[in-house]
Amino acid sequence: MSKKNIAVAIKIEAILYLKGKPLSLNEIAEYAGCDRPAAEEGIIELMDNYARRDSALEVVETENGYSLQVRSDFHDLVQTLIPVELGVGALRTLAAIALHNPILQSDLINLRGSGVYQHVPELVELGFVRKRRDSDSRSYSLQVTPKFHQYFQIDQLPQVFPTDEKEQQLELDLEVTQQLKIEN
Repeated sequence: MSKKNIAVAIKIEAILYLKGKPLSLNEIAEYAGCDRPAAEEGIIELMDNYARRDSALEVVETENGYSLQVRSDFHDLVQTLIPVELGVGALRTLAAIALHNPILQSDLINLRGSGVYQHVPELVELGFVRKRRDSDSRSYSLQVTPKFHQYFQIDQLPQVFPTDEKEQQLELDLEVTQQLKIEN
């Protein structure tokens, strides 16, 4: 390889590191200030370089482009050391699952809306939620995992819904009383 290709490969390495997300060849070429063929040669050189050395990092091609990432051998270490960043919607969905633990996905959709379809796979992948086919319905049963409790340092969730029938009847009576006050 020429010194020019090595210089482009090093520049691409810096770009992939700094961007922290997959980039297309066109994006890489634009950031590196070179044409697409030079970017492609640089990526190949970089991938080859990482493949030959004993490193915790690798350059991979994903469906979204090329990415510099930690090798899969270190996935457990990454999960332990890097705090999970969840969007507000996913966090609210996780809270709803935890409070109703377990909950049917269909009930969660009624409660939280269609965004649940994006949140649940993310929460399952992160290991916070377990998803199983419910035997009594066509929906999935969702529940928090031990990782959820460990990550959020929660020994036990408070009982949100009264389990005692007398308490349930008292709450129902209170709701009816409040409803009657509103109507009058």
